[in-house]
Amino acid sequence: MPLTLEAPANTALHWSHSFAALGGHFFVERLPTPLPAPYWVGRNLALAAELGLPADCLQAPDWLQALSGNALLPGSRSLATVYSGHQFGVWAGQLGDGRALLLGEAVGQEWQLKGAGLTPFSRMGDGRAVLRSSIREFLCSEAMHGLGIPSTRALCVTGSDAPVRRETVETAAVVTRLAPSFIRFGHFEHFGHGDQHGDLKALADYVIERFYPDCLNTGLGGGQRYVALLAAVTQRTAQLLAHWQSVGFCHGVMNTDNMSMLGLTIDYGPFQFLDAYRPGHICNHSDHQGRYAFNRQPAVAYWNLYCLGQAMLPLIDAQEDAIAALETFKQHFPQALGERFAAKLGLPDAASRGPDTSVFVEDLLQRLATDAVDYTIFWRRLSHWACEQNPADASVQDLFLDRVAAQQWLQRFAALHGPTGRVRASERMLACNPKYVLRNHLGELAIRAAQNGDFQPVADLLQVLQAPCDEHPAHEGLAGFAPDWAADIAISCSS
Repeated sequence: MPLTLEAPANTALHWSHSFAALGGHFFVERLPTPLPAPYWVGRNLALAAELGLPADCLQAPDWLQALSGNALLPGSRSLATVYSGHQFGVWAGQLGDGRALLLGEAVGQEWQLKGAGLTPFSRMGDGRAVLRSSIREFLCSEAMHGLGIPSTRALCVTGSDAPVRRETVETAAVVTRLAPSFIRFGHFEHFGHGDQHGDLKALADYVIERFYPDCLNTGLGGGQRYVALLAAVTQRTAQLLAHWQSVGFCHGVMNTDNMSMLGLTIDYGPFQFLDAYRPGHICNHSDHQGRYAFNRQPAVAYWNLYCLGQAMLPLIDAQEDAIAALETFKQHFPQALGERFAAKLGLPDAASRGPDTSVFVEDLLQRLATDAVDYTIFWRRLSHWACEQNPADASVQDLFLDRVAAQQWLQRFAALHGPTGRVRASERMLACNPKYVLRNHLGELAIRAAQNGDFQPVADLLQVLQAPCDEHPAHEGLAGFAPDWAADIAISCSS
């Protein structure tokens, strides 16, 4: 008989449990640990409306209880999935959902409660999440979605005054997050390394049938459909990394168990958007060797894909086919990155890029790095400058120490579009170069306010991050330079 809690009545969701149908080797059913006296911290009303949820669900007391782990939504279940993985390049063995519980699928999404208590996979952890990290995940997953970057989504954060010990005593919180699937590279590694080939095949067939039907529609049989799956995941991962690099996003902990089979950004821990453009920036205070530095992210993704390929080898007839699928990353990533930078430069399409455009971009990035120019502000100012290309407008040059070199680069940039194409170029640039990103200090200020019972800064940030390319004149202060104290914010894996 399924585990149950007293369920709220004010719901209208129809649940399915296709992942649970894979069988007991894939999960353990476990009730959430109730969260004492929960309260709303952040509510994503736009996502609720997008999903067609009841209009008042994020105000209703029964939903507050259910999304805090104190009840089960009718028809949902509560289970923790098992996976394994490489952490910081080292095989870590069995891992699993140590503080996330899968409720099932509703409105086309899987639902998870993150921070909902102990599971059999919590290891030495307490199964809880703290308010600090929960607010960061809530805001950043929606910021990424606003930027058009594939990501898990966040419906809400609920909090409690219940104490949770990390480096200091903090308070508990639960994030309700959604995605088409939370399946990771690590799920495949678990069954591949454990020689559970039947379960590995069942998992691969499940992923193909639900999310990669083209691997079936091609008529591929035998191991070729799994080669096609590996190739498709490789392409999506390459596109994801190109998105990250183009907006200056650092993930911070790209372990294989934090890599999505759907090419989603998943598991927001020690992430950061670059302030100054420093390619070697390390955002994770715990990453002492710099494995996950910003400029190493594409190479790490490629390495992680090889780990996935190794796990899938029992399903593939020839190792050479798996390698060929993985090697396509070397074509997909630079192509996708080129397309991203073409858009940032206002070029209408890939065909409009000249043969020297990549050299032009590399020259720009070198100049940004040499003068430690604020990455987001540079692209936004350039987007405005592109319209008039007025020599008297020094807003872009003012960002550089070497103003002469900056002026020379701007002249080359102006030549890309000519006198007739500049207005349309500016429009394209303003539509893709954000004015607002979730800088560390903005998240920190919202967290401090929330810790003192003021949740309005969380709501304000959510509003601008969901439409980051709009002007939002009432929140102009959220688009400024990072203050000096922001450099002292330490973000680690602790959450």
